[in-house]
Amino acid sequence: MKKLVFALLLLSTFLGFSQEQTVHSIYFDTDVREIKQLQSDAVVHFLSLIDTTRLESVSIYGYCDDVGKVDYNYKLSQDRANSVKNMLVKKGVKYKIIVKIEGKGKVMIDEDLEENVPEARSKNRRVDVVLNFKPFVVEDLNIPGLYSTIRKDAQEGDRVYLDKLLFDAGSSKLKESAKKELDKITILLKRYPKINIEIQGHVCCTPTFHKEAIDSGTRKRELSKNRAERVYKYLLSRGIGKARLTFKGYGNTQPLGKGSEYDRRVELVITKI
Repeated sequence: MKKLVFALLLLSTFLGFSQEQTVHSIYFDTDVREIKQLQSDAVVHFLSLIDTTRLESVSIYGYCDDVGKVDYNYKLSQDRANSVKNMLVKKGVKYKIIVKIEGKGKVMIDEDLEENVPEARSKNRRVDVVLNFKPFVVEDLNIPGLYSTIRKDAQEGDRVYLDKLLFDAGSSKLKESAKKELDKITILLKRYPKINIEIQGHVCCTPTFHKEAIDSGTRKRELSKNRAERVYKYLLSRGIGKARLTFKGYGNTQPLGKGSEYDRRVELVITKI
């Protein structure tokens, strides 16, 4: 059970970086309301991976499974939320940015529709820590030649960091928010028809002996390449000429040095003006 809980905690640490809101879930055993050392250590690890200078507010929501009386479950879910709040404050999170601590009670499930009822209940015995971040400005990283969009006075070698081009953990599938971001890039590429680009995919947090991460769709170590290729194919579908585009996956070989959350990214590098 401990291994399962720790795996779930670690999984949540890799979701949603660069988004304006990130959710980290902490899972509890039946009737347990106090956070354990293993869970606390995982939260500390989670906090070490984020840019706390951008952290604006924290909301904490406690939940229970659907077993037991309503009043008991509301009290249990509130106690779990308070336990996590106390731990966060103890670990250095300022109390004034914790804007909500709320027990939501039980989460109902339909046993006829659930394939694995015990697993569904285990995921409902949790506390969600919702982190809200200040807007991310690429230029604030102060990295020469790194911008948030294609500029009118662009130069060869300029890099465009697409902070809203987001993927689910381990996935190379384009989300709707990513497509909207690429639609904006399409307009700029059509406005500046002489600009050619290389689409670069990057990942973070893989072991040092693995330069590339696994794509959950193919089960192969080609995640950064596949993400770059998805962007390449999308731009082609929007009418950008094939001769203007190339793509390449760089794995974890080009960290920005500003924190792991910034390294899970796709960049456009201007190769010709």
